[in-house]
Amino acid sequence: MPEDVFQRIQKTVEADKVVLFMKGTPQMPECGFSATVIRALEQTGVTYTTYNVLTDPELRDGIKQFSNWPTVPQLYVDGEFVGGCDIVVSMYESGELEKVLASAAA
Repeated sequence: MPEDVFQRIQKTVEADKVVLFMKGTPQMPECGFSATVIRALEQTGVTYTTYNVLTDPELRDGIKQFSNWPTVPQLYVDGEFVGGCDIVVSMYESGELEKVLASAAA
């Protein structure tokens, strides 16, 4: 994997407080897991930025290596990898997601 894709991802996750790498867009998620994470984020009311990995094969492969996480979607808050769908849903259900997002908004 070219080093520049990792640099691009690093800049991307640092550029916004809440970043979601997903398949599709918030309006048209192209996998159920991405749709589930979008629903959780929408419920919190947080502002977030998304990147569609389906339109960028280098990003799609690079993000998995960058995070050492094998699947997409991937959520980042304050430049830190939070997790994929199961982790985000679990955090949402426990109230932890809102705490993490609130600290990012502060």
